[in-house]
Amino acid sequence: MTFSPHPNSPSASRFPVVVVGAGPAGLAVGNILRAAGVGCLVLETESREFIEQRPRAGVIEEWAVRGLERRGLAGRLLERAERHSECEFRFDGRAYRFAYQELTGQHHWIYPQPLLVTDLVREYADVRGGEIRFGVRDVRLHDVHSDRPAVSYTDPATGERHMVHCDFVAGCDGARGASRAALPPSARISRHDYGIGWLALLAEAPPSADRVLFGMHAGGFAGHMPRSPGVTRYYLQCPPGDDPDDWPEDRVWAELQQRLRAAGRPPLTEGRLLEKRMLDMHNYVVEPMVFGRLFLAGDAAHLVAPIAAKGMNLALNDAFLLGDGLVAYLAEGDRTGLDGYSAACLRRVWDYQEFSEWLSEVYHGTSHGDPFRAGTTLARLRRLFASPAAAAAFAEQYLGTAGMY
Repeated sequence: MTFSPHPNSPSASRFPVVVVGAGPAGLAVGNILRAAGVGCLVLETESREFIEQRPRAGVIEEWAVRGLERRGLAGRLLERAERHSECEFRFDGRAYRFAYQELTGQHHWIYPQPLLVTDLVREYADVRGGEIRFGVRDVRLHDVHSDRPAVSYTDPATGERHMVHCDFVAGCDGARGASRAALPPSARISRHDYGIGWLALLAEAPPSADRVLFGMHAGGFAGHMPRSPGVTRYYLQCPPGDDPDDWPEDRVWAELQQRLRAAGRPPLTEGRLLEKRMLDMHNYVVEPMVFGRLFLAGDAAHLVAPIAAKGMNLALNDAFLLGDGLVAYLAEGDRTGLDGYSAACLRRVWDYQEFSEWLSEVYHGTSHGDPFRAGTTLARLRRLFASPAAAAAFAEQYLGTAGMY
């Protein structure tokens, strides 16, 4: 039974907005609200130290960086992030450079998510004085379909139950959080499983190239993503559900060297593996993204497998739209942004989902043992380097700059 203290009791409080979850989406929303003078409370089940170290994505698209910059949230990112203007495809034993900045004038930024989260927490809590509670337990949402929603949680230090009344709840706490648990039966959740796994690796080794490398090989996909001068992210395609312990360092490096080998390119620089995680590739989308006074954002609303490096960008897009919409309504009474929130988010979500599915076939089509799929996959790859129109279309999707936005 949910504990519901009287609104005037010491354990009850009120904020215009409660943000559940302190990832990029939740913290960006909190910062936008705080900058506009709108009161909010951020609740997070993990510790501050944990969220600042949690391994996650590192690719941020230029439009997302500019969105952070306009809101005063990109200072450290612009000082420390690396800019990437090209990537490289390796297949048929050869390397093919793809210079997307030459085609579009746009580039990618490489800035690991833990660094962005650290920046956003510092700005929200330490600089802007925002209210945030870490390590809370048993978070529950109440009456989100009424005009008096609330969120309750247990204080881990005292064991006391708190009830926070609000006007809106921003659900930014992922697929297994309290926000998803509060969805009604009418919510539609679409899911796609790719039937493959990726072994996510972090190596204490300098990048072997100054760009992202994509290796399409009969033995499986491999990816090389620079993270810092001394650390490189790698991915290896493997059967779903594989145990990372079945991949000792010598096996990992042998497979990476084989799958990313290309004529005229040096072998990879090897180093100690700092991390090995298994990722089963799947996507999901929740529709709509609004249920009464509950607005979903980030992984609570959708997941894009890291195939196209879109997840953090979608979370920031949600946060910009939601934060701005909440400010417009609470400060000026303008509901336009909130009324159009779900539809506006889902346009980009589905566009990125479609691109992820297309790119998955490019990455994995040569490794299924089907000569027909391998042949069509190689045809797609060759077209990128033979057709300026195909190259431009790919670059737009890769960078998230398609004309619909």
